[in-house]
Amino acid sequence: MTSQNTSAPNTAADSHDASEQTRIRMEKRAKLIERGVEAYPVGVERTHSLGEIREKYAHLQADETTGDSVGVTGRIVFIRNTGKLCFATLQEGGLDGKAVRLQVMLSLANIGEDALADWKALVDLGDHVFIKGEVISSRRGELSVMAESWSMASKALRPLPVLHAELNEETRVRQRYVDLIVRDEAREMVYTRAAITRSIRETLHRQGYVEVETPMLQLVHGGATARPFETHMNAFDQKMTLRIATELYLKRTVVGGIDRVYDMGRVFRNEGVDSTHSPEFTTLESYEAWADQFVMADRIKELILDAADAAGVGRVLQTEAGEINLDGDWAWMAVYPGLSETVGQEITPETPESDLLALAAKHEVKVDANWDAEKLVVELFGELVEPTLLNPTFVYDYPPSAQPLARQHREDDRLIEAWDLIIGGMERGTAFSELIDPVIQRERLTEQSRRSAAGDVEAMQLDEDFLRALEYGAPPMGGIGLGIDRLVMLFTGAGIRETILFPLLKPEGH
Repeated sequence: MTSQNTSAPNTAADSHDASEQTRIRMEKRAKLIERGVEAYPVGVERTHSLGEIREKYAHLQADETTGDSVGVTGRIVFIRNTGKLCFATLQEGGLDGKAVRLQVMLSLANIGEDALADWKALVDLGDHVFIKGEVISSRRGELSVMAESWSMASKALRPLPVLHAELNEETRVRQRYVDLIVRDEAREMVYTRAAITRSIRETLHRQGYVEVETPMLQLVHGGATARPFETHMNAFDQKMTLRIATELYLKRTVVGGIDRVYDMGRVFRNEGVDSTHSPEFTTLESYEAWADQFVMADRIKELILDAADAAGVGRVLQTEAGEINLDGDWAWMAVYPGLSETVGQEITPETPESDLLALAAKHEVKVDANWDAEKLVVELFGELVEPTLLNPTFVYDYPPSAQPLARQHREDDRLIEAWDLIIGGMERGTAFSELIDPVIQRERLTEQSRRSAAGDVEAMQLDEDFLRALEYGAPPMGGIGLGIDRLVMLFTGAGIRETILFPLLKPEGH
């Protein structure tokens, strides 16, 4: 045995070493079974968690005994076998994700020669073990359990990485279970994310919203401009897609008389993968009858502030780009004036494509030959202005093609009533005064379907059932889309692959 954890296999030599260790551990498993001992018992007589022991006996002084016998379990993350007295550190996940560790001691005098020899011969780092013994404090003042007996709870067949060494990012995301074992930060991310999603639900519940579940398999994809994943339903012999948004079904629900409704869950977009995008991610979409984009701005601010409080990150965030003050003013910036100020020339809805193309070339912004003037304005704003918006900013007064499901502006028909919320130079959420006129909505979706037929893989399809629902009469409403992953990224400073527990990755070997 060794007192050092085994490093993660990164080279051919390490891989061979790991394979050899796995072979040895398999032999130890076989020895346990040959003796009639369970290597993976259905359960053990556990009386306390490690956290409960630490809390109950925190007052012990050095070299103090209690006379209290307990049964504890944990994964071995440190082991030192020295003659007649062996030491090990057990670990379990705490209530907030931070590891709880406790020392156990096995002495020849307490457990006997055979049990101590078996411990030395059969136990490895990573094993889950059961220890029954007295709670004591060691001579050095370390809270411990002095074993009276031990048994295997689960034999680990693979060696652990070094406990205090950095795992490379590829290993962290591809083998998240290993990351969770060795890094508090990985476990804490799970609890932080859960606190955020729980807070969002609680805030919406307080505002009278009801949560519903919308279909993930859809005959017609819509609700956003994005490339869908395609699949096939054998029962109908029908091509289907995974949902790219929950919007159209939620609006159907509002038509039916559920005035405040939301869905929070996975959506799927068959697009690129980078530090801020994942093919599957989590969104909140909420819709409220008799509301507009300004009401929804108040709603999303409340959601984000409550979530920040629940996550325990505070309302002033320190980031690499600078300080973000969520408690300060949440500014409003119109798209055309904002772009004009940044580039030093006036840009309006009448600015010709040629001028916008020249502007893109001047600022080295990549463009697509198929983009019209409205699309160019949106892309220029996204590249030149958006990254500079550190504190919360509602970017509003978009051109119509930016959001085909938003209503026309009440004062300027060249614009729509929609905003994107930018925090830390990145879009975190969006909202509209929703388009409820079925005639105009049909025109918008028909144009989208033409683009789809012409080869635009992100364009929406014409959804006749959604249009039929609007024709029954939808109340005026506002809607929100909030990226949960990006909200977690904002609060933690982590990339999207860190915030998603098991992110989608390219298969190994590719």
